Amino acid sequence: MATVLITGSSSGLGLMAAERLLAAGHRVVLHARNDGRADDVRQELPGVAAVVTGDLSSLQETRALAEQINALGHLDAIIHNAGVGFRAPRRIETSDGLCETFQVNVVAPYLLTALVTPPARLVYLSSAMQFYAEPRFDDLQWTQRRWDGSESYGETKLYVAALAFAVARRWPHVLVNTMTPGWVPTRMGGTDAPDDLELGSVTQAWLAVSDEPAAQVSGSYFYHQREERPNPAARDAGVQAKLLRVCAEITGVELPEPPAA
Repeated sequence: MATVLITGSSSGLGLMAAERLLAAGHRVVLHARNDGRADDVRQELPGVAAVVTGDLSSLQETRALAEQINALGHLDAIIHNAGVGFRAPRRIETSDGLCETFQVNVVAPYLLTALVTPPARLVYLSSAMQFYAEPRFDDLQWTQRRWDGSESYGETKLYVAALAFAVARRWPHVLVNTMTPGWVPTRMGGTDAPDDLELGSVTQAWLAVSDEPAAQVSGSYFYHQREERPNPAARDAGVQAKLLRVCAEITGVELPEPPAA
């Protein structure tokens, strides 16, 4: 039995992955944005071990969320599932002065990764839209370009994949992978999404707990339990280094070096 934390799991694919893991006999910790959502998901899924709360569009609340997670004790896996979608009609700036899409999709998982005691496995949700993106370190916050929700989202999902590969390189003792659930008909994906909703939650749960050799790898990108090639920019060591440096500057927190053997 594994203990798995899933961010952004009060609805959608995160909740579906939680249901899948619970049905398989694992302990699951859910994450909700606020206490109201936490109460709702406890009623919907009463078998969960705990629910932690925190708004990932706030650096302060993300730090507090990391403290809550560490107070839980040992975790076997964390699935970084939370994210802002591609349908935002305009650029939204958070109280920290960041583009909300970038803060929630990239900075929050970076900060949680840096502050939470590393589990044995880390899974980061990217998207097939990362294939059409390119790094734009000259305008990460979309203050210079005309807003495009799809383009912004695709860029952040490219950075998520780069973050996962950077962590995999930095922490060889942890199995770190990234994946796309496909374009599925959730609230984020929309009703016209063509992929299989049921399959959308399979791969992240599989990567978090499976003993199959195919799931016990690190530094890979998956779609429906199959390893695939990501956007080459995500594997670029220079892109990864720039991303880690930017996230460290924003948060004031460096990604730790691996513990001594």
